[in-house]
Parts: sequence; structure tokens; C-alpha cells
Amino acid sequence: MSESPLLRMTQTTPTCLWNDSADPVELSQAIGWGAVGATCNPVLALAALKSDAPTWQGRILEYAAEHATATEDEIGWAMVKRLSVEAAALLEPAFELHAGVNGRLSIQTDPRLYRDTEALIEQAVEFSTLAPNMIVKIPVTTAGVDAFEEATYRGVSVNATVSFTVPQAIAVAEAVERGLRRREAEGLDISTMGPVCTIMVGRTDDWMRVSAERDQITVDPGIMEWAGVAVFKKAHRIYQERGYRTRLLSAAFRNHMHWSQFIGGNVVISPPFGWQKRFNASQIEPTHRLDDPVDPRIVEDLYDNFDEFRKAYDEDGMTVSDFTDYGATRRTLRQFLAANSELESFVRDVTLANPDR
Repeated sequence: MSESPLLRMTQTTPTCLWNDSADPVELSQAIGWGAVGATCNPVLALAALKSDAPTWQGRILEYAAEHATATEDEIGWAMVKRLSVEAAALLEPAFELHAGVNGRLSIQTDPRLYRDTEALIEQAVEFSTLAPNMIVKIPVTTAGVDAFEEATYRGVSVNATVSFTVPQAIAVAEAVERGLRRREAEGLDISTMGPVCTIMVGRTDDWMRVSAERDQITVDPGIMEWAGVAVFKKAHRIYQERGYRTRLLSAAFRNHMHWSQFIGGNVVISPPFGWQKRFNASQIEPTHRLDDPVDPRIVEDLYDNFDEFRKAYDEDGMTVSDFTDYGATRRTLRQFLAANSELESFVRDVTLANPDR
């Protein structure tokens, strides 16, 4: 048996490993550890382009020469699409092996569309055609929820992102179920679709820390590191009880519990490459912990002290109309929007290089 804890996890449990990057070098290594999928977002896509800047600078200049009227934004997104297609090709063997449920590359819709349901749907459909094994990320904003149903109905495998809470996870699963049922009612195939709902557990923790500073809350050290774990485990229990056909995915890692506490169930773990190396160098055994409850005293401390945790943990802690205004949502959208602007700047630095340098 391999000494890699990640590979042991993929060999001995139903828990799947996806790589949190479309960088081909990182993804190839992760596949060696058992990865059967990959996720990406605007921040990660920009990082992947910059990590091999000479290659992508050449491609940007080539594309700009062939598309004389293309804007910096259009050129940048063309590069993101190309990066995604090339990464998707690495996952084709897993896609065939798992009949479409795994082996997919997540490409994220333009974060600027977070308020526009129809635009999200149309871009999701477009992105799903870039390669047979694409899965498309849509944010769980107020406008995004309806997009999950319609995109699913149109045959798109969706990955919910900008998601941190139990209410968001339930809204996504219900929307996907509506879309799947509409397809089934019309005799359309759903057998190769693989919808997932991400919970950005580390960003749930981050928001508790921000809230503690803002509201001058004092709790025992380490309590806030359990917030995302508690939310994920509760969402998973609800998914199992209700028989949702969407899998949960753990993302935005801040500590090993965002991996180790979720092992054992039919869920997806999507760590950045750096965290995968750390996990493989650790002595943590990949044993079944997903059904182990979080210490009730920890949950009680979070629940009693943090209004933001109650919003995240209770099934009815928020309505769909509240999703866009949730603090973690706003913080994450701002980061993704900033990355989109940085992508344009990256293209601009290539196409309009300073002639004095």
C-alpha cells in the first residue's frame, strides 16, 4: 500500500480527491495521488497563468494578433478557457472510468455576473461545451440559485461555489433536484451528470474570525476552526437524510480538519496542491470521520456567541434573498472580482509592454 495518505483515502474510502487548481503540473501530480477531478476559480486561474508566464505571454500575443479587436477582458477569458480545456484533457481517463460523475474540470462563470440569473445560465451552458468533461461553477448568490435549476435542466453538471452555509447547500441541492426531475420527466439522460455543492469551509471559519474582531467576541482558542467543519457535517447529514443527488465538496483549506474530518463519505475533498503535499507528509490516518459529530460544547459555544454562525448552521438561518449579503459571500466575491481585474492587467502588461524596458 502506498505511503501517501491521500492515495490511501482514495483507495480505501468512497471519498474523492480533486485538485484545487487547473495548473497542469500540479494536476498531473495530484492525479498520481488519486485525484479524479479539479476545481478552479478566478484567483487560481490567474495564478496558473502567472506560474508559466512565458508560455501564456506568447499565447496572449498570438491570440491578440489573430483577434485584432478583442478587448483585454476577452483575451484574458480566452486564456482561462484554454487553460481549462488543457487541464480537462488530463482528466479524461477518470471521466471515462467514472462515467462522468468524476473526471471533470471546474470552470467558473464570470464573477461579474453574480446578480444576473440569465447571464449565469447562458455562460454555464457555453462553458459546458468547451470539453465533454467540464463542470461549471455558479455562485450561490440570490440570483445564482435559479441558475442551478435551469442549467441542470439543460444538461450542465454544476458546481456551486461562493457557498459557506447549510441554507445555501440546501437551496443548491433543491434547485438541482428540480432540474434533474424536469430532465427525467422529459426522458432526458442524467446518468453521466455529476453535480456538486462546494462549502468553502475555511472561509466560513474566516468569517467567524472577522466577526469576532468586529463584535469583540472572545471564545476559547480553536473554537472558530470548527465552524466550517460543523456546517459541512450538518449539511452532509441533511443531504443523506433527504437523498439529494448532489455531492458536497470541501474547499478553501485552512487546517487539516478540512480534509481529515470529512473522510469516509461520498463527498469530494478539493485541497490546493500545497495542502496535498502537507497531508502526504503528515502522519494523519485517512480513517472515516465524516459521521463523527463535532463536540456539542464547541457547537454550543459557536451558536451562543456568533449570530453569523447561527445563520450558517441553522437550516432556516437565511433565506435565498439573504445569500448575496452574507459577509463571507461579499468578501469572496470581492476577491474574485479583484482577480478578474488583475487578469485584465496581466493581459495589458503583455499586449502593451513598456517600450522603454
